[in-house]
Amino acid sequence: MRIQDISPENRPRERLKQNGVDVLSNCELLAVILQKGTKNENVIDMSNRLLAKHSIDKLSECSLTELKDIPGIGDAKAMQILALFELSKRIKGGSIAEKVIHNSEDIASYYMEKLKDKKKEYFIAVFLDSKNKIIKDEVISVGTLNASLVHPREVFKEAIKHSANSIILVHNHPSGDCEPSTEDEEITGRMKEIGELMGIQVLDHVVVATTSFTRVMR
Repeated sequence: MRIQDISPENRPRERLKQNGVDVLSNCELLAVILQKGTKNENVIDMSNRLLAKHSIDKLSECSLTELKDIPGIGDAKAMQILALFELSKRIKGGSIAEKVIHNSEDIASYYMEKLKDKKKEYFIAVFLDSKNKIIKDEVISVGTLNASLVHPREVFKEAIKHSANSIILVHNHPSGDCEPSTEDEEITGRMKEIGELMGIQVLDHVVVATTSFTRVMR
């Protein structure tokens, strides 16, 4: 069935115009985002098929390649879906700049949300001023955490650039197990030593998983 063959009052865009966005189902919302189907399938049927196969939660975790493996989804539609969920994640997480950090939970809650769908390890340095207000955060490396990827030079170069008084290190464990590895502890020790020499204190190193976190510096 073509979208033109559906009565106007039952088309997602028209329903949104008449009744507001909150009355639309997940399928209808996705149809509005994707805009068009294919010559063999209208956008509503496509959206139904996507959500029947993956559900909203699973769809939000798909990579560009995984989305493009779905029949009917090419580059444009895959990128629309990725952009949709990334915007949602950013709105939910908010911006961390200017926040005052009181404890590890303040950092962990933000990055658990920000990194929960990542398939690789992200090592992030968070730079604070003398009042523990966040100046900026910076992704230092992406990939399996090891000494060759995470070099203190990159961390402290950014710290000096932003006139940071202190640093909190954060990285994620995509496996879901947030227990620090020996490598995590070695990297933390090296960063702390160099920070002491440079007068820029490393306050903490937090390892986050989807629903939990652990402090490397205890």
